[in-house]
Amino acid sequence: MKTKEISGVYWEKNKIFTKNLCKGLRVYNEKLVKFRGIEYRSWNPFRSKLAAAILNGLDFSIKSDSKILYLGAATGTTVSHLSDIIKEGMIYSIESSPVAAKGLINLSKKRNNIIPILGDANHPDRYSSIVPNVDMIYQDISQRNQAEIFIINIEKYLKKSKKGILMVKARSIDVSLKPNQAYDIVCSKLEKNNLKIKHKIDLSPYEKDHAAIVISN
Repeated sequence: MKTKEISGVYWEKNKIFTKNLCKGLRVYNEKLVKFRGIEYRSWNPFRSKLAAAILNGLDFSIKSDSKILYLGAATGTTVSHLSDIIKEGMIYSIESSPVAAKGLINLSKKRNNIIPILGDANHPDRYSSIVPNVDMIYQDISQRNQAEIFIINIEKYLKKSKKGILMVKARSIDVSLKPNQAYDIVCSKLEKNNLKIKHKIDLSPYEKDHAAIVISN
């Protein structure tokens, strides 16, 4: 296994891995690979939109002690890989579904850098007693108002000159529009709120009609 490493993401040809924070433990039946005595977890782009974005050219860079606000954490597939990367940091993981949050809670019992929060990202004030200002906001919420949710959380929690990543599902914006038209609507809303669009990355072939939009504030 020949690897290159960029900010905690390890590459082998067209596959990516993270260094397993919890040796021997899988999160979603991913493949575990050992190389020179170190265990890595395969990061599946068909299960994680962030992995898809990285494989499609996202310049993903984050420090190992960063604080992340993750909106729409589900059961924690992508959260777990971020947990591998920011070993000394913290991921504040918001999930509105009690069923999905149970999986997130179980994950946090094994990984001390994950704080699961059962909450609604439409109301960022409701978790302000737990979440501090953060270095990155990552959102994966398939709702029509996903741009507005992203904006209000950025205004409340994102430190100045930091990064946000919004995973946009085009059909949640408007099923009558072509995907690029939906992405442009979202970008326009973000720019009207003084957010700078740094990258827009289509997630095909891993996710249909999805794009990653990267901003700075």
